[in-house]
Amino acid sequence: MTTTQSSLMRQPGAQKVKVTNEELFFDLIYVFLVTQVSHGLLHHLTWLGALQMLVLWFAAWLGWQYTGWVTNWFDPRLPALRGTLFGTMALALLCGAALPEAFGERGLAFALCYVVMQVGRSAFVVSRLPFTHPLAANYRRILGWGLIASVFWIAGGLSSPDMRLPLWAMGVLCEYVSPMFGFWLPGLGRSHTSDWTISGSHLVERCQLFVIVALGETVMASGLSMAETSTWSLMELTAFVISFLCTIAMWWLYFETSSEEAEHAISRSSDPGRMGALFHYLHAILIGGIIITAVGMEILLESPLEPAEGASKLVLALGPAFYLLGSSLYHWVSTQKIPALQAGGAVLFSLAAVFVPALPRWELAGAESVVLLAISAFAGGSLKGKFL
Repeated sequence: MTTTQSSLMRQPGAQKVKVTNEELFFDLIYVFLVTQVSHGLLHHLTWLGALQMLVLWFAAWLGWQYTGWVTNWFDPRLPALRGTLFGTMALALLCGAALPEAFGERGLAFALCYVVMQVGRSAFVVSRLPFTHPLAANYRRILGWGLIASVFWIAGGLSSPDMRLPLWAMGVLCEYVSPMFGFWLPGLGRSHTSDWTISGSHLVERCQLFVIVALGETVMASGLSMAETSTWSLMELTAFVISFLCTIAMWWLYFETSSEEAEHAISRSSDPGRMGALFHYLHAILIGGIIITAVGMEILLESPLEPAEGASKLVLALGPAFYLLGSSLYHWVSTQKIPALQAGGAVLFSLAAVFVPALPRWELAGAESVVLLAISAFAGGSLKGKFL
């Protein structure tokens, strides 16, 4: 092993790679960016606003995901990588600060911070790895696709708000789709997931920590709403209990039914790199569902007696639907079996978004929380292991 390799890589041969304090600190910083995405959706409850926040959510997830791969392979406790991680944190904070006006006057600021975060991280790894290192060619390709995506991001930042959405969507697609064909580039070839030796326990734990970050948004929504309410009436306390139980149900389902199975699936897989990539794709759906649910809980707590109709009904119903869809797919990838309860719940909530009449918000949210709790209890208990 060369000096450069030993100065950057995680300790070779370690079977269980631990999550470091640096990574925990990174997740703490990232809370702000997740919160800004959630609040952005809350304040732009239109189809256009939803599409804009979807693109920004994918960008936020990409920033975290690519950092997670770096810290799976390389040791963030070392000064050089720690400095890179701290720089990424600062840029993520600036992205979060610019996000409310990302489709307004701060579009270029958001794009530049995001591009420097994504390209800078990959450029650092390329500069530190020996040319013949097994991961060096992979990161040259990642850097190439990051530069291609940056063209769309910067062009979008310089364009009018009307053109920004399609340009930034192309930037997101460059980074999401390129791993599916091994980051292929002319003259550089393609990467193969079979060459990506990863720590399954580390990747699963990193995803768990980000789920906690997202669930924290629903907790903050409940707490802040109650703090801003002058009088705690019975209805407001009821809405608070509904929101809190919904958060518990999502936590319960994720941590009681999927985590150990996911780690075992990666460790047993003949292609752990492909399995890890699938987990990251699916978590974008699952955590996106948590964020939408947090927005729904904020809507509930603001006016629990108002009828759930239009955008408010869609958010209240589709948040849990996306969460259960992501949970079902995550479980399927881990076990090769479709969990009947989660899949059925996702269909039920999707139908509710269309066919349920305009009930008071607290009734719709209360019914959904009860269903989520029941699914979590049965999936983690007496019905665990019964599948379609």
